[in-house]
Amino acid sequence: MDVQDLFSIRGRVALVTGGSSGIGRHIALGLAAAGAKVYICARTEAKVKAAAERIAGETGASVTGLAADLSTLSGIEALVAEIGAREGALHILVNNAGTIVDAPIDDYPEEGWDQVIDLNLKAPFFTTQKFLPLLRAGATPERPAAVINIGSVGALKVGPREVYAYQASKGAIHWLVKSLAKRLAPDNVTVNAIAPGFFESEMTVITSDEMRQMIVSMVPRRRVGAPEDVAGAAIYLASRAGSYVTGSVLPVEGGLAI
Repeated sequence: MDVQDLFSIRGRVALVTGGSSGIGRHIALGLAAAGAKVYICARTEAKVKAAAERIAGETGASVTGLAADLSTLSGIEALVAEIGAREGALHILVNNAGTIVDAPIDDYPEEGWDQVIDLNLKAPFFTTQKFLPLLRAGATPERPAAVINIGSVGALKVGPREVYAYQASKGAIHWLVKSLAKRLAPDNVTVNAIAPGFFESEMTVITSDEMRQMIVSMVPRRRVGAPEDVAGAAIYLASRAGSYVTGSVLPVEGGLAI
């Protein structure tokens, strides 16, 4: 058994949505460092292109930044057309783009609810649906294509913040991977979720040493997540080593949900 080949994703084509910052950037950086050809997308063109250049500079890999609005079906279709014009197959799809609205239950806004559900739940489903021709084109029984949806420890454990739509959307994502995995397994496409815990990002900002100590005290591993933690999980699920894993939720949260 060649262990290096077992975990290799060299030469695979990957797309990471919301890949310009946070969890998405960590995963995109890891995939690129492991030898994949990486596309990242985000809403702001200047931001996503700058992020792609930085990741390419750090890894020496091919990394392309594309502007895309995944909150609408037309935006998803435009992204599929853009990548389809460049690639004949897609091997790794990471549905990471997401948002959060935090508000007291008595004031929780309908607009915020719809915004979160549209981007966190609706977009991953239709992005997967529209990319299926390219995913199927890149899939074989030995090396399936991999869809990795980003869930959350917030769907495993209720935290202190009032983020009702976010937790509902991530809980739904965890179950969505099961139905998609069952349907797409015969097409040689695996579908799994990663449920990250505390990783510093634009969505999870640690504003003081006191806040950091409070968070760390809740995590059995006694630290927040590092980029390598979530990147390693994605590489595993996208590699030959993870090819018999589908319909699963992989917690990457230091034991927070225990």
